[in-house]
Amino acid sequence: MRSVLRAALAEMARQRYAEAVDLLTPLAHLPSNELQRYLGESLRRSGRPQEAVGPLMQALALKMDDIDAYLQLAFALQSLQMKVEAAECFRTVAALQPDSVMAQSYLAHGDQQCARWQDFDANLQALLAAIRHKPDDAADEFGVPFTLVGLPHDPADLLKVSRLSSRFLSRGLKPLPQVKAGDRARALAPGRPGERLRIAYLSGDFHAHATAALLVETLEQHDLERFEILLFSHGPDDGSELQRRIRNTGSRFIDVSHLDAAGIAARMRDEAVDIAIDLKGHTAGSRFTALACRPAPVQVSWLGFPGTSGADFIDYIIGDDIVTPFSHASAYSEKIAQLPVCYQPGDGRRTLTPGPRAPWGLPEQAFVLLGANPVYKITPAVFDAWMTLLHQLPQALLWQLSGGEQADAQLRAEAQRRGVAPERIHFMPPADMATHWQRLACADLALDTWPCNGHTTTSDALAAGVPVVTVMGDGFAGRVAASLLTAAGLPELICDSPQAYVQQVIRLAGGVRPTIRPWIDSRRFARELEALYERMWERAVQGLAPAELRAP
Repeated sequence: MRSVLRAALAEMARQRYAEAVDLLTPLAHLPSNELQRYLGESLRRSGRPQEAVGPLMQALALKMDDIDAYLQLAFALQSLQMKVEAAECFRTVAALQPDSVMAQSYLAHGDQQCARWQDFDANLQALLAAIRHKPDDAADEFGVPFTLVGLPHDPADLLKVSRLSSRFLSRGLKPLPQVKAGDRARALAPGRPGERLRIAYLSGDFHAHATAALLVETLEQHDLERFEILLFSHGPDDGSELQRRIRNTGSRFIDVSHLDAAGIAARMRDEAVDIAIDLKGHTAGSRFTALACRPAPVQVSWLGFPGTSGADFIDYIIGDDIVTPFSHASAYSEKIAQLPVCYQPGDGRRTLTPGPRAPWGLPEQAFVLLGANPVYKITPAVFDAWMTLLHQLPQALLWQLSGGEQADAQLRAEAQRRGVAPERIHFMPPADMATHWQRLACADLALDTWPCNGHTTTSDALAAGVPVVTVMGDGFAGRVAASLLTAAGLPELICDSPQAYVQQVIRLAGGVRPTIRPWIDSRRFARELEALYERMWERAVQGLAPAELRAP
């Protein structure tokens, strides 16, 4: 059995979970905690969460304090839309490891996903206490930085958790032999036709995903006479129209889904990548730790994770003067590189037009307040403001993206506790991206969340012609909507407090819808992004350390 377990672990390390299932299934009858846990995890990661539950329950029956089995069971239950039950698994982990940043992070996020707010303050304080008690140089656990992004926090705490997590995730990875940008620059010198600066984007989201929807038109507009674009994909081949469009951009699509972090780094080095841009950071399915091997002379974080990576192997984070002002530089392990307008790209080819409301169950005469952010971004303070609006705007209803039956029922109950009839909240069921974009145009006004704003959500609403009201915060995640609204000519919709937010929504409900200025110009954006890459490269060629790069 031990040899089978070792072989299965090797497959899991290479992200080959279906192969691990094939190895472990013939031994599934054995009463081994390890075997059952590995089988359950491999089933879950192979897209078979229902089948994963049984082995994970067996693993816990054999070892009732198995932290990893509880976590894997929680993740499987979340996939099955059993978020309340998943949160209870996280609660058990937090009870077993009360000083663990990871345990407290998963508990706080698990409760947020099902809008279970009775322990909101206690969860937050337990998480912050665990972070502040953790030594600054710790590398003993993954701290789940994504959780903190959605909760009130000090940016210094996010930096600490990101550093902790990057050290933990990159343990054991060794840098490749150094390649100097100056040596590579000689190959790019005039008189050597055909050589272009090689830009590599690393992501698991080159398919029907929000990141791909934002990025595709910029990829189409890259200057392929001056830059060679390589897309290192560790995500699925979903056959979607969006993925086909990405594959047709003239970029070279390189499937690295079968490779681990070291393998991805080796492939990047084989391709002589000059600038590597990770598009995932601390988000699900990331393999950004491939960059810990230093495959490229310049390494960059952009677009996926709204905050610092905390990684000493990432040189720059791309932002703009709103999301990443230089006055916030102490909150980043990277050097800030600013684009001149908004850091977020977009797709100007989308055409979104208002249609009838009846297919979505919306009354034609209602003032529809759009809540398109996921439930975990809704804090009690945000929901208080929304219910205040429904009290003051009797003609209004809240049209909220569904979080599943359990979360939706909890939000209705929270509305009732605040004196608002539950039927004034309508929920949007899951839909494909194109359908979702079109239905947004049925809303009158979009309500943003804080401290984590809508990011793609905000640009989707604006593209549908729906103004967005936001509260601007201190960190990257709380300033994205402000950046987009400024680009779209609507700075007056950026508020500095929940009270100002409520007043602004009430004013808009009684007046004329403001005009959204077209802000997506992907050709211009690609030129500005390429100019930023060239500035990064020039410093590296000169042997200079990364430095803050201010927008022209």
